[in-house]
Amino acid sequence: MQIRNIAIIAHVDHGKTTLTDAILRQNGMFAEGESMDSNALEKERGITIYSKNTSLFYKDTKINIVDTPGHSDFGSEVERVLRSIDTVLLVVDAQEGPMPQTRFVLKKSLELGLKPIVVINKIDKPAARPEVVHEMVLELFLELGADNTQIDFPTVYAIGREGMAKRNLNDTSDNLNPLLDVVLEHVPPAEQKLDVPVRLQPFNLAYDNFLGRLAIARVYEGVLKMGQEVWVTKNNGEKYKGKITKLFTFSGIKRVESDEAIAGDIVMLAGLPEIYIGETISAEQNAEALPFIHVDEPTISLRFLVNDSPFAGKEGKFVTGRQIRERLERELEVNVGLKVGCSSGEYMSVFCRGEHHIAILCENMRREGFELQVSQPHVIIKEEGGKKTEPYEEVVIDVPEEASGTIISTLTSRRAQLMDMKSENGQTRLILEAPTRGLLGYRGQFVVDTKGLGIFSSRFIEFRPYAGVIDHHDVGSMISMENGKALAFSLDNLQQRGVLYIEPAVEVYEGQVIGNTSKGEDMYVNPTKGKQLTNMRASGSDDAIFLVPPYKLDIERGMEIMKDDEYIEITPSSVRLRKQLLTQTARSKATRKDLK
Repeated sequence: MQIRNIAIIAHVDHGKTTLTDAILRQNGMFAEGESMDSNALEKERGITIYSKNTSLFYKDTKINIVDTPGHSDFGSEVERVLRSIDTVLLVVDAQEGPMPQTRFVLKKSLELGLKPIVVINKIDKPAARPEVVHEMVLELFLELGADNTQIDFPTVYAIGREGMAKRNLNDTSDNLNPLLDVVLEHVPPAEQKLDVPVRLQPFNLAYDNFLGRLAIARVYEGVLKMGQEVWVTKNNGEKYKGKITKLFTFSGIKRVESDEAIAGDIVMLAGLPEIYIGETISAEQNAEALPFIHVDEPTISLRFLVNDSPFAGKEGKFVTGRQIRERLERELEVNVGLKVGCSSGEYMSVFCRGEHHIAILCENMRREGFELQVSQPHVIIKEEGGKKTEPYEEVVIDVPEEASGTIISTLTSRRAQLMDMKSENGQTRLILEAPTRGLLGYRGQFVVDTKGLGIFSSRFIEFRPYAGVIDHHDVGSMISMENGKALAFSLDNLQQRGVLYIEPAVEVYEGQVIGNTSKGEDMYVNPTKGKQLTNMRASGSDDAIFLVPPYKLDIERGMEIMKDDEYIEITPSSVRLRKQLLTQTARSKATRKDLK
């Protein structure tokens, strides 16, 4: 039986997973309601966070499919997958066209010599422009240096949500068979060298509570058997011996236990607890190692701390430093875009690919019952040739024309440079290059500035010379100076001074940030103050209180608005913002010490 190995790549929300789900459903691998996005957070947010393996059988051919994340913060998931497949389906939205992550994943694919199949998806959108998007994709191929064979890419037009694909816009179709036929025509069968010693390479990791670390690997040569003794060549050249204790292949999204796997197939295996991405597994000790798989370095760092607020231990199940450290070490088993640095007794340093990347981890920990605090994210500054460098990103923004001026003004004040600007049908596309520091905390403001009508995307470019000081905050913090229950009477007065993060009847503590102030300076307030009762009644003083709905904090919003001297307190039931030093006296002493 022939085997084809493909990955589905795209910018976030261009329809990769919906398309994959429809393919599997039409081929009997899925029941109604099942989806590749099985993680609770993936379902809620409608995005793919972790790459996933699946397979189907079509016309006596096994097609292995890897569904990859589209968000730039999970780019490390995509990079390693591309090394282990035969080609990619590049999915592009028929309205938006190529976006930053489209460029990133396509560039990686072309560099590896892959010949993409372009799928222009969502052609049923009212503003769809498939012909224009096709030309935009062709221009992108040329811009990225595609060779003659890569430029001659096949194009399929699809509506993933309806499970329909066609080769030409004028064709009629009611299924995805045209897409699968194109795959069989243009994707070469995986080479099946069966008469040589086995060699395979992991491109992803998983974890099982009973089996431990699992490796997802492409078998390049030979036949791998369950119970077989193998040699592992590490990326530094060191070798060690191990044994395959469990072997699985994929059928739909289910893993199926198998006695053997042949060259060309993608498998999951257990028994090698120290295995890592890019290492070579072989039958012979002196086998040549496969080319190393490089993963981009993190660009953001922050600290994880034990929660020491007055509410510590009231809502969480796992609250100690040891428990938090063990959970982070467990995350390292599968999350290769994450690094945990040497910690002091007070905190653990965590390095990641972006705010979204770390927010997902914190949210997962919160749902598991963990209680912790995190500091403000900072970009990683490197020294190169005696000069400071920092990460830069390419930003692509689609906004209504009338909002473009505000966006340009705001981002240029954050050291961004406008590279291109195009307007069409009342919409403007802005392309900028900005230091990552300038983008931290901006997404929330972007939603406000565009009234929710803008699209913001970015991708990491490279490290460049340090851009200098960037002032992010134009608002101050509203800090509680009392412990107790917030009262509507007090909040009614405070909402005139800024934006509140809390509701009435919520317990607060001294040092908790309960809102922001429009004047840009910190303000100490008493949200527990009630109305003084007298036996006198004055005209107008007993009017009903109308409170504006608060700005509800979640982890990502907290990271956007927090200051350098603040923590986000994360518990299973609450997300709070607080000052690192809770009392006004302690903060004043620290300020005086810094001035000396």
